[in-house]
Amino acid sequence: FKMCPGRVICKLLCSGEKEVDLAVQSAKAAFKIWSQMSGMERSRVLLEAARIIREQRDEIATLETINNGKSIFEARVDIDISWQCLEYYAGLAGSLAGEHIQLPGGSFGYTRREPLGVCAGIGAWNYPFQTACWKCAPALACGNAMVFKPSPFTPITVVRLAEIFTEAGVPKGLFNVVQGGAATGQLLCHHPDVAKISFTGSVPTGSKIMEMAAKRIKPVTLELGGKSPLIIFSDCDMENAINGALMANFLTQGEVCCNGTRVFVERKILDVFTKEVVKRTQKIKIGDPLLEDTRMGALINQPHLDRVQGFIKQAKEQGAEVLCGGDLYVPDDPKLKNGYYMRPCVLGKCKDDMTCVKEEIFGPVMSILPFDTEEEVLERANNTKFGLAGGVFTRDIQKAHRVVAALKAGMCFINNYNVSPVELPFGGYKASGFGRENGRAAIEHYTQLKTVCVEMGNVESVF
Repeated sequence: FKMCPGRVICKLLCSGEKEVDLAVQSAKAAFKIWSQMSGMERSRVLLEAARIIREQRDEIATLETINNGKSIFEARVDIDISWQCLEYYAGLAGSLAGEHIQLPGGSFGYTRREPLGVCAGIGAWNYPFQTACWKCAPALACGNAMVFKPSPFTPITVVRLAEIFTEAGVPKGLFNVVQGGAATGQLLCHHPDVAKISFTGSVPTGSKIMEMAAKRIKPVTLELGGKSPLIIFSDCDMENAINGALMANFLTQGEVCCNGTRVFVERKILDVFTKEVVKRTQKIKIGDPLLEDTRMGALINQPHLDRVQGFIKQAKEQGAEVLCGGDLYVPDDPKLKNGYYMRPCVLGKCKDDMTCVKEEIFGPVMSILPFDTEEEVLERANNTKFGLAGGVFTRDIQKAHRVVAALKAGMCFINNYNVSPVELPFGGYKASGFGRENGRAAIEHYTQLKTVCVEMGNVESVF
């Protein structure tokens, strides 16, 4: 597997029609065993998998850093969230239940919450291990099997996850991994024995997956892109708001779907806020992501680095001002000279109609826009095809709740940003997709409801 001009870290064969079918049939056989186990039995296996991940946290995080390029500091957080996700759904597995409904004359009805079968998970390259856990934990807790396809740019750590599930005691084939790009994904989506598709990635690919799923009436969960607003009011805690803006833009080299990349700042604090954000951005330590003090690693590959650079070039042409960064970064270490590094960028003098403000860049680029009134900023914040996330920084708690209530976004933050506890549902509005990862909400997407009506008297016939 080659990420030119970087080093080759491994070579993998793409899964074709035969391999995808083998994976699905294997998962189908495992599903028959797993779905008949009690929730408590499934819970114990998931807890064991969580324990293994927790104990091997540093080893898996190192593998993820090599896999993706993010800092080891962030990778450890990703692995912690992953085992916490498994623990959370292990806790829910034993409590999954339907309900009993009393009907007239002693008759009654009840509902059963049943698994779907073999689910397909298609992951993204920015959070490879974590995304796989977000998808498979609720799926497996509900009694399903899963065939997972990671991004071809980050194929490694999901294989380790599959090994961990085997060590934990899941039936053979319950969590299978297939490798490849769009063609492999299409084979998964079209397979007649795949009951549901959960996809994380771009809007165009999500649209195609929805089309493929529609042909066989398959349910889908789509977690797509974003161009989320971060609103900074003048009555904010300035230090906290600056930290929030950095967290909302520069995690994982800016390659985060819910990043708050449109930073709206109330005009009366615009200069002070901008000056401090630029100062802090310039201090971000870039370099070898395996070093403990590195806070920004390398972007995923050369084409993506070129794409991000293209957005910055276009922003300058359209009148934006590069306040810092945006240029390529070459580390002192000669073994890193071919890495896909760039300095984090802050853009000033931005306007709502600029491409850098309208389109998802998916890189370390923050656009700062001034505003004057709450009404104005809400209209501008919602003027986007996306609706994944939004944030607000203010000391006025009434205003905070009023603003997030008005934001057309699925994941909102008050006085923080990019905090995603597994207990809380995660997902978007509008073109950012539908369905939810995490929380109890995900249970709805990995089960189907069966209604049973029981007559305790005689059938009254109309014939």
